[in-house]
Amino acid sequence: MKLPTARGPVSEALITALARAPHDLDPGLAAGFGPAAGAITDEDLQLSLFVLYELAYRGWDGVDDAWEWEPSLIRVRTAAEERFETALRSLTGPYADVVPPEPAPADVARTLVAITESDDGPSLSKYVRGQATLEQFREFATHRSIYQLREADPHTFTIPRLAGAAKAALIEIQIDEYGSGRVHRMHQELFKSTMTWLGLDITYGGYVDAVPALTLATNNVMSLFALHRRRRGALLGHLAAYEMTSTGPNRAYGNGLRRLGGDADATRFYDEHVEADAVHEQVAAYDMCGAFCAAEPERAADVLFGARCALALDSLWAGAVLDAWGRGESSLRGFV
Repeated sequence: MKLPTARGPVSEALITALARAPHDLDPGLAAGFGPAAGAITDEDLQLSLFVLYELAYRGWDGVDDAWEWEPSLIRVRTAAEERFETALRSLTGPYADVVPPEPAPADVARTLVAITESDDGPSLSKYVRGQATLEQFREFATHRSIYQLREADPHTFTIPRLAGAAKAALIEIQIDEYGSGRVHRMHQELFKSTMTWLGLDITYGGYVDAVPALTLATNNVMSLFALHRRRRGALLGHLAAYEMTSTGPNRAYGNGLRRLGGDADATRFYDEHVEADAVHEQVAAYDMCGAFCAAEPERAADVLFGARCALALDSLWAGAVLDAWGRGESSLRGFV
């Protein structure tokens, strides 16, 4: 993937540095981000985090892999992460979720169900199903491509950090995400078919420059949780919220694309999620998060925080997209 265009002084310094051999970064760079209160929509901070996180995934063209753990780079990443997490805590709290000190799997699952059922964010899926134009669906898929072309990868980082029933449940979900070992069934690959029908570029990360900070933030939160063992509970909660709120929206997206003329290949990604996630939501809530909290009850609050982050960020992002469309404008930074 090609390095993106900078969006501020820190991302510019990082992108410039990554084009060279690993070296110590300016000690003052970590202090160059704006205040935590605006971190979620801070273009410079979110792009910087995305650039740094990608070093742990497939990397950047021409960038030395040794940069991944370069100490001065990690200091910059930590500074950005601290601001981002502070903003997330503010966005999702305060709340009064109560889980017993020694929770049974059903206790955790019931709380997750209550959280997801109380989510009253704007319904992008309803708009896409009945009103979106073909160009708007293309924009929607462009936003989603940042995650869907590596779908499941962030959550997979958690597998070696778990044991027992929670680990088995996560693997069960991930096996489906990766097409049970068949490339053409991998959800990452299915989304390429959707993008191809829409006339979009299927290159991994091809639209990073086109999407705004909020889109990057919905991706960065997964990496924030995935790349730190201490945040493993939050990543499980994030995945559970995704799975528990997926079936209805994906049915709507598939029907919306059919309304616009999408064929079976174009809609297969959404139709597959309708079927798979109806099962995954139970596995995620009870067998994965429930079992994890029963084994590590002190992490229950982390699980619920991760779920709330997933829902809150998606709500902010959907609202921003719908607001732009309501004004007759593109929701992207540049027209695709």
